[in-house]
Amino acid sequence: VKSMLRGLDGKLGNDDYIEPLEILVDSVNKHNKFNIFGKVAFNHQLKNRLKMRKMLNELHENNNFDQPADPVFVIGLPRSGTSLLFNLLSLDIAHRSPMYWEIMHLMPLAKTQTARKRREFKTNTELKLAKTIIPKLRAIHTIRATTPEECQQIATMNIRSFVYMCMADVPEYVEYLKNTSFDSVFKWHKKFYQALELDGKPSRWLLKDPSHIGHLPQVLKEYPNAKFINIHRDPMESVASFCSLAKNIRTAFSKNVNPMEIGEVILNFWQHSLQKGIKAKQNLSSDQIVDISYTNFVNDSLNVIKDIYTNFEFDMDIATENKIKNYLINQAKLKKEKHSYS
Repeated sequence: VKSMLRGLDGKLGNDDYIEPLEILVDSVNKHNKFNIFGKVAFNHQLKNRLKMRKMLNELHENNNFDQPADPVFVIGLPRSGTSLLFNLLSLDIAHRSPMYWEIMHLMPLAKTQTARKRREFKTNTELKLAKTIIPKLRAIHTIRATTPEECQQIATMNIRSFVYMCMADVPEYVEYLKNTSFDSVFKWHKKFYQALELDGKPSRWLLKDPSHIGHLPQVLKEYPNAKFINIHRDPMESVASFCSLAKNIRTAFSKNVNPMEIGEVILNFWQHSLQKGIKAKQNLSSDQIVDISYTNFVNDSLNVIKDIYTNFEFDMDIATENKIKNYLINQAKLKKEKHSYS
């Protein structure tokens, strides 16, 4: 823990990151035998996110920020069609989502086009390495530096994220995540989007993270006008797919991977999150949340999106409708590598 904080301590804002960091590191050391790549990757991930937090904290100490634009959150179990829905909604120019390079390398702020291109190149290089080490990642989740990306990595600035559950066997940390407060996670979440708005305020933020399903009250504390689109898929499919993702990532990092343990921990974690979401949704009105079926969405994507717009009283222009149609046509033509799992 001390090595992670060397050169950063005292410059990270409040100390809400210390407890989860200690629990995570202890759990990692107790249960994992990383290979060389895994050890470097895990340490780099932690250090990188703490550095991001340090620079973001300094930015907020030296500037005043307004409340960010109201967000729309795509929520639901992981591997339940949230990415396709997110990508289609992002075609509307009224929606702004963080790009992957911004999630990973926003700070210090890139003030020129040349600086942005360098960040994009750096990010794509890192992704190329990750796909080389984890070949099946290409079939599971397509990521590029300039694609809209979900905000799960933002929670890593508080060391409260299911990202680490994918990277390592950390049962004590997972139990901690189930019961700890996420209030501070969304305070920093908002700080991140306020920083992005220095480059312009969008009409709406379009955001996604499967774990948000378990933290709806905390989201609403920071974003009282937030809206949610909850997509539902058979958990037998979505949870199994996520287990496969975790297994493939851990296999690249570690010498000891136990599929049975992965299944038990992940099933328990997402069941817990889903139950919290079901309870919290009872307090939301129909103009705050809309529920959609994965099957209906896959079979009739455009009309399902039109229904979402109608529910929230959003306007869909002909340009957005045509973009969605073209995206779906192009996706149907693509030869995709199949993600196989049992």
